[in-house]
Amino acid sequence: MFCIKKMDTGLSAPFDYLPGTAAEAIVAGEALVLSAGKLTKCGATATPAFVSVGPVNADGIVPVVKVQPYMEFATTLSAAGAALNPGDKVTLSADGLQITATTTSGVAAITRIDDTAVGGAVCVRF
Repeated sequence: MFCIKKMDTGLSAPFDYLPGTAAEAIVAGEALVLSAGKLTKCGATATPAFVSVGPVNADGIVPVVKVQPYMEFATTLSAAGAALNPGDKVTLSADGLQITATTTSGVAAITRIDDTAVGGAVCVRF
């Protein structure tokens, strides 16, 4: 799950409410992009445009924050990352909730690593 860890501004991130893709069960903390005007899970090498801050509601609407360069997100590793260092750019996991240890075509810049094991805590910027 991606959650805002820090923002380099004194402002709170504004929420937006956008329609989700009908076949997807979007959950809080999921990295998302717009496709045909609807939110969908972000691909491994695509930079997320939004992160959900809640689940999709009964009307198919998802509360989101727009990803900004001044935002730092806390998340976890989906694979062991013993060779990773702050500054490395990695891909997103298939579930859109974590990062991988793959640096080829990476989109999430690691800013901090607390644990390199699977499920280890890290921080990233997009």
